[in-house]
Amino acid sequence: MSAASPALRRLRRADAPAVLAAFRSDPDMVRQGDVSTLAEAEHYVSRLVDPDSPHEAWSIVADDAMVGLVCVSVDDENRSGWFWYWMTDTARGRGWTAAAAATIAKWALTIRGLERLELGHRVDNPVSGAVARRAGFVKEGTEREKFLVSGRRIDVDAYGRLSSDPSPSFDPLPMSDG
Repeated sequence: MSAASPALRRLRRADAPAVLAAFRSDPDMVRQGDVSTLAEAEHYVSRLVDPDSPHEAWSIVADDAMVGLVCVSVDDENRSGWFWYWMTDTARGRGWTAAAAATIAKWALTIRGLERLELGHRVDNPVSGAVARRAGFVKEGTEREKFLVSGRRIDVDAYGRLSSDPSPSFDPLPMSDG
């Protein structure tokens, strides 16, 4: 993969092969859903892009290839959203996830009109916590033994970001809504 600058665009149905490749890139991606075939990837994408879906899904792209996803699962009634993200193994470690997360969080809390974003990550995944903090999220606590992973109970660090919180310093990624 080249060092091209990443950008954000809406997730498209045509991204299903890239989603499948991402899920195949790291066994831990199973925590993001059950995608092991193209049909499952197509279903995964369809669920996120359906016009009646509560999801605001954004592809992270570099060199015209999808390398990650940032999504807000919106609860319009409460003007809040569950915030989540993933990145292919080959695109990790470049700061792209944090830049994408900060860009989408700011968009969600301003243009989209949400007032609160929430996210959680397993405590054994400190990189995800670093992404959350760089995107302006504040750790609110630890949910003890929340997830069952491979027969073990895993704690989850919970984060929130309010529309009234100061925005972190970051260079926003270009966004294309089309």
